[in-house]
Amino acid sequence: MDRYPPIADHGLVGDLQTVALVSAKGVLDWFAAPRVDSPSIFAALLDHDRGGHFRIGPEAQDVTHRQLYYPDTAVLVTRFMSPEGVGELIDWMPPNPSTAPTDRHTVVRAIRVVRGTVTFTLDCRPRFDYGRAAHELRLDDGHAAFHAPGIACHLRTTFPVERAGDDVTGTVTLNAGETAGAVLTVCAADGAAPPPMNEEQITEGLWDTVNFWQDWVRTANYRGRWPDMVRRSAITLKLLTYAPTGAPIAAATMGLPEQVGGERNWDYRFTWVRDASLSVRALLDLGFAEEAGAYTRWLGERLHERLELPGERLQIMYRVDGDPELTEEVLEHFEGYRGSYPVRAGNAAMDQLQLDIYGEAMYALAEGREVGVQTGYRSWQAMARMLDWLADNWDRPDEGIWETRGGRQDFTYSRVMTWVAFDRGIRLAEEFSRPADIARWRVTRDAVLGQIMTKGWSEKEQALVQHYDGHVLDASLLLVPRVGLLAPRDPAWLSTLDAMDRKLVSDSLVYRYDPAASPDGLRGSEGTFSLCTFLHVDALARAGRLRQARYAFEKMLTYANHVGLFAEEIGPSGEQLGNFPQAFTHLSLIMAATTLDSALDERRGS
Repeated sequence: MDRYPPIADHGLVGDLQTVALVSAKGVLDWFAAPRVDSPSIFAALLDHDRGGHFRIGPEAQDVTHRQLYYPDTAVLVTRFMSPEGVGELIDWMPPNPSTAPTDRHTVVRAIRVVRGTVTFTLDCRPRFDYGRAAHELRLDDGHAAFHAPGIACHLRTTFPVERAGDDVTGTVTLNAGETAGAVLTVCAADGAAPPPMNEEQITEGLWDTVNFWQDWVRTANYRGRWPDMVRRSAITLKLLTYAPTGAPIAAATMGLPEQVGGERNWDYRFTWVRDASLSVRALLDLGFAEEAGAYTRWLGERLHERLELPGERLQIMYRVDGDPELTEEVLEHFEGYRGSYPVRAGNAAMDQLQLDIYGEAMYALAEGREVGVQTGYRSWQAMARMLDWLADNWDRPDEGIWETRGGRQDFTYSRVMTWVAFDRGIRLAEEFSRPADIARWRVTRDAVLGQIMTKGWSEKEQALVQHYDGHVLDASLLLVPRVGLLAPRDPAWLSTLDAMDRKLVSDSLVYRYDPAASPDGLRGSEGTFSLCTFLHVDALARAGRLRQARYAFEKMLTYANHVGLFAEEIGPSGEQLGNFPQAFTHLSLIMAATTLDSALDERRGS
């Protein structure tokens, strides 16, 4: 298992169109280009032998590794400490905030020694198209060009490298104060080779990148108790957002398991309407109106695409450019992270019926009124048509928020968000005096609420439950007080919160639901879901249970990795599981932090 570092043993870099993961030992073991949802170039994280990697690190064996971000940036520093010397590897991607997509992306890897003498080894082994495409190497002085069908990878170094088959290796020994660098550029197969870069240009590019990120995060208006974690989460959300369209992806990776050795391994490099819509409030709470507005415009475009077409008004997820085609395939030649097979690219859940997404979409568009992107008549027409359609289609079983593959149910959370859709639609119609069948929407909204409180309520558990045909609890319902279906201190809600504490909470960590009690069509188990833990904190704070909320929040922060990042889940021994880093977790961290800050401030002022 030493061939695979822990999932959490990574930092994230990116240029706002794609991202890369670098392990704490200096191995770039995940990188897809030219877009974040493109086939991989380096994927050793999914198959050590076939995936490809780009390592820079010292030759010495007795090395201690440390990794950190340069403050308030996406510049990653990996330190190597040994009795002979201390060296640093600095990784970054020059930001490209342009709205124009590009097929040209650069990863810069600068090395320097701050004490003693360190010999670094470079080993660059790209494996294109998820390791399925062969490549040709052309090697000149200081320039290695890897050519595969449709794509090229250029590596320029300030020290000599040599051929190792169709890969390259090299070594460089540096003394204290000396630097060197390696610059990897991905482009189209016929793209021009990048010019040579000297150490001075690399250093200049580093500070340009530092300034970009520090200038951006400085615009955040957060002044609460957890500034470092909130700013790190904001930077992570920014890295996971595709700048040309404003669409955020669910996570940087694909195929990382929810249970090591299990089959719950999905491709998360797409834009879920649900996840992205909930990010709008988190971004607005930090003052990032431009980012929130970009996504709501993207969402409006998806609604317009279906305006005159029959069937569903929205798909549950899309590619970052709005393409609805996400055909799922199994990469049978990849063994998976620590043997977690199958490895899937694409996502077959795109065809699922998940009625909650209409509520999240309206939630985002209603919150987005702060940036004025939803008030135009054309946008309103698409929203109103969506709600008219939903009025005819809301009372149907669906696959639910967790994308279960065990058959459709009448999921309570889907009904909760249906209520939100009509509630926010009515508010917007009245606020902006827009034409709408408000009377019908109001009747439907009230019918949904009545159904939730009768069929979604379990007398046995004294709680709202996962679906109408059982008594299983579901942590997705922790959003109930945030969206306003029930007041945070309504007796029915407090009883539900107590039931969740009994059944879903383990040492402040929260499970989504119990798969054994509510089969989801998949083998194996999973860890606690980090999104749900932060939603639990949010609900506790709203309920006035501030001591419990703050303690749970502080404990959850200890599960972040060494550079403040969270994967999807936490395993039994505190290890991070699932795709990494996960946007849902980081946006819910921001939501929990701002809610808890406000509640603590109110208590102090009372």
